[in-house]
Amino acid sequence: MSIEIENYYEHLLLEEVNQLVIGGDLPADEELLSDIACLAMNNLPSRYAHHAVDMAFFLSEDERIEMNNKVAIALNNAIEKVMS
Repeated sequence: MSIEIENYYEHLLLEEVNQLVIGGDLPADEELLSDIACLAMNNLPSRYAHHAVDMAFFLSEDERIEMNNKVAIALNNAIEKVMS
């Protein structure tokens, strides 16, 4: 038996990290990015879904904004810690 679930916060975080790399705000260093992502994820709650599309469909606009804000804060804190 195989159950496929994912933490929606991970999806949001990795999208944001990718945008920072594309924009040149973070280096494309896998070790560094992994450290930043792990530290940020450890400071975010879990929100599991079968598919990211399912979660996006069922979130209210307020929930979406709150989740994006939590990701931004956790990511900024992780970047500051890892880069210092």
